[in-house]
Amino acid sequence: MQIENIMAKQDFYEVLGISKGASAAEIKKGYRKMAVKYHPDKNPGDQEAEEKFKLAAEAYEVLSDENKKARYDQYGHQAFEGGQGGGGRGGFGGMDMDDIFSQFGDIFGGGFGGFGGGGQRGGGRRAMVKGSNMRIRVKLTLEEIANGVDKKIKVRRKKQAKGVTYSTCPTCNGAGQVMQVTNTILGRMQTAATCNTCGGAGETMKNKPNGADAQGLIVEEETVTINIPAGVTDGVQLKVSGKGNEAPGNNSIAGDLLVLIEEVAHDTLTREGINLHTDLYISFSEAVLGVGKEIETVTGKVKIKIEGGTHSGKILRLKGKGLPNIEGYGTGDLLVHVNIWTPQELNKEQVKFFESNMEHDNFKPSPTKSDKSFFEKVKDMFS
Repeated sequence: MQIENIMAKQDFYEVLGISKGASAAEIKKGYRKMAVKYHPDKNPGDQEAEEKFKLAAEAYEVLSDENKKARYDQYGHQAFEGGQGGGGRGGFGGMDMDDIFSQFGDIFGGGFGGFGGGGQRGGGRRAMVKGSNMRIRVKLTLEEIANGVDKKIKVRRKKQAKGVTYSTCPTCNGAGQVMQVTNTILGRMQTAATCNTCGGAGETMKNKPNGADAQGLIVEEETVTINIPAGVTDGVQLKVSGKGNEAPGNNSIAGDLLVLIEEVAHDTLTREGINLHTDLYISFSEAVLGVGKEIETVTGKVKIKIEGGTHSGKILRLKGKGLPNIEGYGTGDLLVHVNIWTPQELNKEQVKFFESNMEHDNFKPSPTKSDKSFFEKVKDMFS
């Protein structure tokens, strides 16, 4: 099942065909150009064009706002997905075309394809009815995040019952709205109101199968396969289009399934962005003489060599043994923190050995400039 992921989205400036330093007027011009190109009235039934139309609206919603634009320029899409910069993201994944035009109708001067900043589309055609979205949580291990995974999830969603039929609403004649005339001090005024008979759907149920609710819907369990890309982070929300609840009527589409990623803590690995950290404990003898060790990574166990004379706190960086960047920009590293385990109890022979060597030059601390401090090591980790 194809999913959509905010972190993998096309750059908003590329969406509108403008440069990062574009002025407000250029941003508006770029949005109008893209919205006209992918307008649903010019691309009837084209789902891809509709998604591009929504993405252009989302890009304009962010870039036309100075505060949102500043956060986007600094943090990218993550600024509006619970990442750095804070704040919520506008988002048009769950909005229909009328919602978008009610917010940005002024861009088109109120005269393009029957849209004028809200209301009915295309000279009286009723809007497509969309079912409600559903939300679920999916737990992932670091191994699954590193490699990507297909998850089969059982969901209970509303679907149109078999045999249900709908007919055009006799009250509004399928428009979904009725015109009302009100007498005011300025004269008679005509306004549009949602049809009470069909609730704005433009259709009423003609045949109701057994077990269906008042809208002709039933609840069924369905197994949905969710293709989760490698590199997702805890709290990221993915969208599976068309796997939410269905809506009644012939002129309807199903809502979406929103998947919230929950990362399961690993026994030995700790995540920091695309990098991973792990602690390796070695004995004093191993630190002095050197030793080969096997450590766990997200792609299996690997062998590493600890050189003789290794100090406690040394950090070994294993290139490319971290997590992949979800946007495809390389892979992180695994940072191995070496800790020397000091024995708590010694026998007489061991005590005698250490006492005899306590004053030996080899056992006395003698740090050099090449022996970095703790703070220098921390600085190196983030450089």
